[in-house]
Amino acid sequence: MADDLFKALADPTRRTILDELTQKSGQTLFEICSRLTMRHQLNLSRQAISQHLAVLEAAGLVETRREGRYKFHDLNTAPLREISQRWLEPGSTGPQPEESTP
Repeated sequence: MADDLFKALADPTRRTILDELTQKSGQTLFEICSRLTMRHQLNLSRQAISQHLAVLEAAGLVETRREGRYKFHDLNTAPLREISQRWLEPGSTGPQPEESTP
């Protein structure tokens, strides 16, 4: 899961998509494409944006729901909280420090 998350966050276009979903969650593919073009001058095909959304969904950062003919994409920040807790909270699920021997 963490590898998928880091892979998803590594791409600047995917980070921009997350920024847009932060501003307005529940967008359709058409809305996301329009916002990327108008606000960020990213002229990518709908297929390219759809592929980026698939990577974000695989990482758990985007949840998709279908209502009739439309698919809506919602931001899910839970994976980001899990990653931050890994290093910020003692006793987290991250790698344990090695014990030093005298």
